Amino acid sequence: MFTKSVLIAVLATLSTASAFAPAPLNTRVIASSVAAPLFMADDDDDFTDVDEPAPEDFIVNVGDIEEPEADDASEPAWALLNERIEAVRIKHRRSEKDTGSPEFQVAGMTERIAYLTGHLKAHPKDFSTRRGLVALVNKRRRLLNYLFTQDTQRYQDVVASLGIRHKQPSRVQSKDEKYGRFNQQKPNKYANQNKSVV
Repeated sequence: MFTKSVLIAVLATLSTASAFAPAPLNTRVIASSVAAPLFMADDDDDFTDVDEPAPEDFIVNVGDIEEPEADDASEPAWALLNERIEAVRIKHRRSEKDTGSPEFQVAGMTERIAYLTGHLKAHPKDFSTRRGLVALVNKRRRLLNYLFTQDTQRYQDVVASLGIRHKQPSRVQSKDEKYGRFNQQKPNKYANQNKSVV
């Protein structure tokens, strides 16, 4: 049917094509029963290159996809969060160089908690963020408990200005105060229990 040279030439052109490039649609296939030489001696013939893909092969040309232009005026949410945290910390700090007071830390944590709460409303299955949020709430609670033990008035001012729901820590009850309303445990009656130790 085909001569060996024609088959080798077709296989050579197929092997040089990239495996990831789309197959060209307009390839020259020799369908006649008479074997024609692959390269003609005449330069007058109109010869199309088999390796060159047709312009229709490209699904999307470079530059055809127009990306929506991002609005440069709007900042990302994390940048706005950092600005809000800085503003609240400035409002609640004790002095110009204050970076570690409980009021300063609680103010920053409250803003982060509000941001993470909104994030979790949008992404309810983000469990790693939920774990971080719970840790942050617990850390803020411990700082508020410490502030309450140090200065009750400052504690009340911070809770009122930030709108935090926090239960004031109560004093630790003794065992009799905590469990005094319950009946005492009955003594065990073991056979080998010493009744009197002399």
